[in-house]
Amino acid sequence: MNSVSLSNELNELLQQNNVHIQLSVPQLVEKVLRRNEGVLTSTGAICATTGTYTGRSPKDKYIVEERSSKDKIDWGPINQAISEDSFDSLYTKVLNYLKKKDEVFVFKGFAGADKNSQLPIQVINEYAWHNLFAHQLFIRPTKDELDTHQAQFTVISAPDFKANPTVDGTKSETFIIISFERKTVLIGGTEYAGEIKKSIFSIMNYLLPENGILPMHCSANVGQEGDVALFFGLSGTGKTTLSADPHRRLIGDDEHGWSANGVFNIEGGCYAKCINLSYKKEPQIFEAIRFGSVLENVILNPETRVADYDDGSLTENTRAAYPIQAIDNIVDPSIAGHPNAIVFLTADAFGVLPPIAKLTKEQAMYHFLSGYTSKLAGTERGVTSPEATFSTCFGSPFLPLPATRYAEMLGEKIDEHNAQVYLVNTGWTGGEYGVGSRMKLSYTRAMVHAALEGELNNVETVKDHFFGLNIPLHVPGVPDEVLLPHKTWTDQTAYENKAKELAEKFKKNFEKFTDVPASIREQGGPLS
Repeated sequence: MNSVSLSNELNELLQQNNVHIQLSVPQLVEKVLRRNEGVLTSTGAICATTGTYTGRSPKDKYIVEERSSKDKIDWGPINQAISEDSFDSLYTKVLNYLKKKDEVFVFKGFAGADKNSQLPIQVINEYAWHNLFAHQLFIRPTKDELDTHQAQFTVISAPDFKANPTVDGTKSETFIIISFERKTVLIGGTEYAGEIKKSIFSIMNYLLPENGILPMHCSANVGQEGDVALFFGLSGTGKTTLSADPHRRLIGDDEHGWSANGVFNIEGGCYAKCINLSYKKEPQIFEAIRFGSVLENVILNPETRVADYDDGSLTENTRAAYPIQAIDNIVDPSIAGHPNAIVFLTADAFGVLPPIAKLTKEQAMYHFLSGYTSKLAGTERGVTSPEATFSTCFGSPFLPLPATRYAEMLGEKIDEHNAQVYLVNTGWTGGEYGVGSRMKLSYTRAMVHAALEGELNNVETVKDHFFGLNIPLHVPGVPDEVLLPHKTWTDQTAYENKAKELAEKFKKNFEKFTDVPASIREQGGPLS
């Protein structure tokens, strides 16, 4: 089936009387409640549950193998191939399924705050609460923009439609399929709304590099002098906490592009984890959860409808979606200049990485490709001691292109704009998890503040023996001995053994990057 035929099928659906296009937030809230898709919380937010799937389904994600893109995709367990015939068949089935529904909801908007590279998108939903989610997460058009809006990519989400693996070429009843040639994403068999958000991010990770723009899985903020900072880090490293600074304005909390003009937010909203959320710890997020916001899998008091953010009985991955305008102290529109400082966050449960280190460009590319943090004992069944976790470019599930493409772009931009990169360990000190203690947040904040203010630009450093990292010897507000990991351990033999163990894990993980220059490959292993 060609693109014209697919477009005709889509137009037939969109012209039906059961389709609601660009409903307002109050209208969508009314639809959610009337259709019993969710309930109203005490703060006016919508709360919905996602059934079997309370997180992404990476094993059910596919990219269509097409002539125009197949030689560009980094095929493998993350980017699984599916045939054009399978996609076309499922596409027709899903559209025929939606044509028979009582109601279908369409959101038209944009991905990318920079008008020069902005992607017009439309999201077609079976559920009203998913459409409300899309309305809050992506960039909402003005009336004039809506009048001339022509979607260049379409996401079609039908959670109650199940695939037949023996017929449809999928591994299960669930599917998330991207066709770059047909400019369409098909989602079925899962109610988890995050699949919609991350599908668009995957698309931007494919499209932006073609225009010389680096897509990044990071948060970003800007200081009073216009200085821009990026924060990369996997879950649990403190990315949201450290980028939310009362003295700096938020550009965005999760997805950004770095173009010739500077940094821009890809989204129009935030999708925050809210397990153990409290006003004391995260006041901005806490207060953003109000009318129009969407909660996923959060337990409510059945009578008062007050959210119990400490209850993870459905999942630890409880979420809140809200427009970025619900946060005070933001940059609007979400565009700023080139980064002065880049922070890679890790939570090292081995307790051997320094709390802060200055990285050379080659080290930055090495640690960007590594994307290290650690799983803790007891967080997953079978995990009895800290485990090293590596997620390429701090976002491997969303990278259609080879990882080295993104790392090379990062290196070029670091050179071009003279950005200083830091590795910040928010994990353990004085011993591994269970022996040492978590790095004090006040110390981490002081180190990040010093880095962003340029106070570490000319500070004296010492090279770490095991990882080759340049460790500052003095940081305002932090005891000197805290900066050197070996000085915080009482058992030096245990420290050296753990440091060697982690350094070997870095080396082994990096073996898969066979086409990386030796100058980068040598940056992570034990020093001779």
